[in-house]
Amino acid sequence: MFLNRVILIGRNTREPELRFTGSGTAVANFTVAVDRSYLNQKGERDTDFIRVVVWRKLAETCANYMGKGRLIAIEGRLQVSTYQASDGQNRTSTEVVADTVRFLDRPRDSKAPSSEQREPIGPEPDFPENPFGDEINPEDPPF
Repeated sequence: MFLNRVILIGRNTREPELRFTGSGTAVANFTVAVDRSYLNQKGERDTDFIRVVVWRKLAETCANYMGKGRLIAIEGRLQVSTYQASDGQNRTSTEVVADTVRFLDRPRDSKAPSSEQREPIGPEPDFPENPFGDEINPEDPPF
């Protein structure tokens, strides 16, 4: 059995670039910055910048709602392509073809007030500290 499955969590580095094929199929490209799980010799985390492509309705959704800096989770497959560059040299391109994109945060330019700006709805309720008492008798049944 063979498996080609990629799961990434990181931040989008730029606005998705939405295009349409000759037949009208939507395709979008963007890059996700993913911090490595370990520290380098300087005590910092290195970051990998991974190219992602999405197709059809998912491409349009990403173009409409995924801005630069959004925290996202990507699931898909790794695709390696070879092409000839304009200088005649053969090049290799590696990207993730995503079939699932999840937004893990809210847009930064959201009109919704942040938690610091929200007004309290009413006074906080005054609950008793422990309405069941502090003593637990081990001889009592647990129900």
